[in-house]
Amino acid sequence: MKANYVRVVVDRAIHRELDYSVPESLAERVGVGSRVRVPFRDKCALATVVAVPECSEVKGIRPIEAIIGDAPILSEQLLELARWISAYYCCPIEIVMRSMLPQVIRRAEVGWKKQLFVRPARKIGSDEIEKLRKRAPRQAELLEAISRLESPMRATQLLRQTSLDNQTLRALVKRGLAELREEAVARDPHADEQFIATSNLVLNEEQTRALKEVTHALASPENARPILLHGVTGSGKTEIYLQAIQAALDRGRTAIVLVPEISLTPQTVERFKSRFADVQDAVAVLHSHLSEGERHDEWHKIHSGRARIVIGARSAIFAPLKNLGLIVVDEEHETTYKQEEAPRYHARDVAIVRRGSW
Repeated sequence: MKANYVRVVVDRAIHRELDYSVPESLAERVGVGSRVRVPFRDKCALATVVAVPECSEVKGIRPIEAIIGDAPILSEQLLELARWISAYYCCPIEIVMRSMLPQVIRRAEVGWKKQLFVRPARKIGSDEIEKLRKRAPRQAELLEAISRLESPMRATQLLRQTSLDNQTLRALVKRGLAELREEAVARDPHADEQFIATSNLVLNEEQTRALKEVTHALASPENARPILLHGVTGSGKTEIYLQAIQAALDRGRTAIVLVPEISLTPQTVERFKSRFADVQDAVAVLHSHLSEGERHDEWHKIHSGRARIVIGARSAIFAPLKNLGLIVVDEEHETTYKQEEAPRYHARDVAIVRRGSW
């Protein structure tokens, strides 16, 4: 459906929404939740599309300048949640948007990290390698290593393994024997760690009863209410979370796990990553200690649907997961779930409201 007009919230505290027209070349790409660049006064500004009206009564309406990104980054459910937060906590919606979208996503100044990958340009025979060895032994040595690759390898990694240089690789590319391709590489904050898969623990009677309540709610989300698990430290609440998340995944749903910032330790992440080691790439982590590049990649992993489980502190409640089935708020009494600056939301309460939009 083509959009002739859009209503946007500009990333500035102007306390109102603005209408813009949409050029024909952008009409089929823009939609609710899209990030756009618009003319604003005598400058330009970034904004989020919150509606696509059929017409506009604004006089002297100006067109949007560009669309940021390939797809809308906020779903209609999250926009509805933003409006609730704005009304309930008496805060301009543009301030809410800043909390919902990490700065690195809003400004779109950081892109994907790209690296060169190498692979054979065609099938290479041993005779061809030996023939090259007589004229250029270093190129032949590198070509032999490339010919054994089962999948493209990072050029830097291959050169490090073979102790050869970039000039030798470029010579093979020029000869048409090797091919270099630039590809995006995820900046995974846990890429260098290995997680050993763990299995479900045997639950006691109280844990079993609690898990049954959660799985029943997952089976009938339209009738579900928030469930409070009460137990002292070491009573096994985390094991219930883990098995409940698996139950959500088995139903094709996704899950958010909120933990207090002080509890978001490597040990906590390891426990979740290890339990879901067979789908490790499906676990995303969001917290304040990530670099901008890592936050960019983790957020897009969630938005694209590759991540099905999100672990994070307060702001992870806004993770753009689809088919959300379960939100866990660990230690829900902790004061760190309350944001001290605008919007002064409480993540526990926002979780309850977000659950209502499932």
